[in-house]
Amino acid sequence: MKIKLTFLLLIAVTIYTTAQERQLSSEAEISVLTIGPGALLNDSFGHSAFRVKDKLKYFDIVYNYGVFDWNEPNFYTKFAQGKLNYKLDINPYSNFYESYVAQNRSIQEQTLNLTQSQKQQLFEFLENNLKPENKYYLYDFFYDNCATKIKDVLIEALNEPLVFNAPDTFIPKTFRHLIHDHVNKNSWGSFGIDVALGSVIDKNATAEEHMFLPKYIYPSFENATFSNSEEPLVKQSRFLFSKVERPVSNAFFSSPIFVFSIISLIILIITYFDYKKGKRNKGLDLFLFILTGIVGIVILLLWFATDHTATANNYNLLWAFPLNLLVIRQLYKKTVKQWFIKYLKFLIIMLCLLTLHWIIGVQVFAIGLIPLLIAIIIRYVFLVNYFRKFE
Repeated sequence: MKIKLTFLLLIAVTIYTTAQERQLSSEAEISVLTIGPGALLNDSFGHSAFRVKDKLKYFDIVYNYGVFDWNEPNFYTKFAQGKLNYKLDINPYSNFYESYVAQNRSIQEQTLNLTQSQKQQLFEFLENNLKPENKYYLYDFFYDNCATKIKDVLIEALNEPLVFNAPDTFIPKTFRHLIHDHVNKNSWGSFGIDVALGSVIDKNATAEEHMFLPKYIYPSFENATFSNSEEPLVKQSRFLFSKVERPVSNAFFSSPIFVFSIISLIILIITYFDYKKGKRNKGLDLFLFILTGIVGIVILLLWFATDHTATANNYNLLWAFPLNLLVIRQLYKKTVKQWFIKYLKFLIIMLCLLTLHWIIGVQVFAIGLIPLLIAIIIRYVFLVNYFRKFE
């Protein structure tokens, strides 16, 4: 009987101690950390996290929704399909801080203007999200990432609704423009993004939609208020670390526009000599049709075979046409079918439509494509005139 009573007492003490540990003291503060861009492509857009600090309980933890597992089975397949899970994880604040200082990335902190009960609610919400059954979420670059989680968690965890007022300096931008603000247009990262993502990201984002980027979490929170009390959401803001400005290397000679200019120049030179000699370089035509066909298939798969929302309505198909792979047999022939000449004219019309889409703003395309598109349309015009001679 004594053993049973002792056992029950130990359970009661454990439950009480755990409950006390989960209870924040009156000295506790919760803040939002905004991390500046880094050197790598996946770091270019910054980062956001919650910090919970309680001096009386020697507690200083960062709750980080931007974690993924490189060792997850079929990682790259899931990423390509839009089925990659991210998760909430925690780090000691000192480790988190030192990691970003070592990367020379700025760190800003906004201490939230919360009541004691609101702090407790938010803390318990984060702790509940840490449970294995709750910590994972399906990542979406624009609508469900480390930055949008900050806003969404606050709205869900607090009883009082929030009003996110647009800053006075707010200028509406498209999602693609917001990406270009963080990634050089003439970089391979931007080139890949502009080829893979469709016209759905060429619409203007609302002030709240700008908050998919940590850069806009900071000013949006500065101007946010509680709906009922009209109290500001943030009571104190400060820089924890300011990055040291360093010279940026000029990588123009390895950039997309330079590389594709060289490739395009080669295409134009070969086309010129083909025109002068009345001949046709079959190898070049096979290269162009295979290249554009494969890229077109990848674009189609991203559009229709994945869960990505941003890869829909991609008019890069106007130059990267998947059917090019099905007609390459015609390129081996000296005299082609009449329908193939019409097909070439159709490809020229498609490139003209692409230009129109670009001009009127339906979709913005990668600037690195400009020299290649010029060379391709000239080659297509040459092929139409060349094959006409054998009709």
